[in-house]
Amino acid sequence: MFRVPLLVALALVVAFVGGMTSAVWALKATIGFGSIAIGPWVAFPEAQTVAADPYAKAHRARAGELLYGSAEGLRFTAATDDSGARLSAACSYDISGITPPARFWTLYAATTGGATLRPGTEIPSAINSWVVLRAKDSSFVIHASPAAQPDNWLAIRHTGNFQLVLTLLDTPTAGSSGLIDLAMPKIVKTGCGNA
Repeated sequence: MFRVPLLVALALVVAFVGGMTSAVWALKATIGFGSIAIGPWVAFPEAQTVAADPYAKAHRARAGELLYGSAEGLRFTAATDDSGARLSAACSYDISGITPPARFWTLYAATTGGATLRPGTEIPSAINSWVVLRAKDSSFVIHASPAAQPDNWLAIRHTGNFQLVLTLLDTPTAGSSGLIDLAMPKIVKTGCGNA
């Protein structure tokens, strides 16, 4: 007598839990479609527009992020160095070169889940275009390392892997034209541990 309703209830629970689990997994797996990659740097220029796909909209809603409009800016993330190896907090890296044209840019380290790394007070956890030391040709070298470095130092006090987040504000590169020809900073591992 209760067999059919029990089977129906069990099927509904399995469908509900399976659907929710697959939706959360899909949102963690990707921020959406339409990414562009320049070396290790990846951006989603349409994620902040009306034309964004449903996964990008759901990811934005779940994270509670307010993304930039297409004329305001573009956020690039890098989870690997130029050789393709994952960025490890036990290693040191040089981020060197130039950024695409932008009125202002910021660079900081984040966990692989996207949470900003905050190494402590009075330790440089972010660098921007106003404070970075540059060479005569406007290029720069930023040392991302757990140990203090001279010149431009981005402190990485974390365990496991991390990612770099470069945000370009008020930039013509936020439009989709010309993104393939952009020059992005290189990320090169300079050592691990005490080496």
